[in-house]
Amino acid sequence: MIQRIQTLYLLLAFLVTGVIPFFIPLWTMADGKAYFFMQNQVYVVILGLSTTLSLLSIISYKKRQNQFVIGRLNMILNLILLGLFVYRSLNLSGETLAVSEKGIGMFLPIVAIVLLVLANKAIKKDEDLVKSVDRLR
Repeated sequence: MIQRIQTLYLLLAFLVTGVIPFFIPLWTMADGKAYFFMQNQVYVVILGLSTTLSLLSIISYKKRQNQFVIGRLNMILNLILLGLFVYRSLNLSGETLAVSEKGIGMFLPIVAIVLLVLANKAIKKDEDLVKSVDRLR
């Protein structure tokens, strides 16, 4: 399980969506206060689902097809989250009273998507290898 590269990618995606957002703010408000994801219920739900899907994908390492599908669903969820971040940053531009400085936390869904794409690529490679061995039997 842990020796497979896709497990490491999925573990990193788990850390990016489940641990790092607690320490890195999404943006900084005009009054200097950091805005974390916990201050918005929608962000909490979507990041929680993404973290759960990453963990579920790590656990289901024996079922590569399910792992692949869970990875795709997780990518879609992170794309939705990224869209919400972009929408929020465009509606509340940098010079309004709400948001003064965008943070690196807004780029976490992009990092998670890249890691999930790499994991799905490795899962597909494993599945193709198993299918080619089955053909030889």
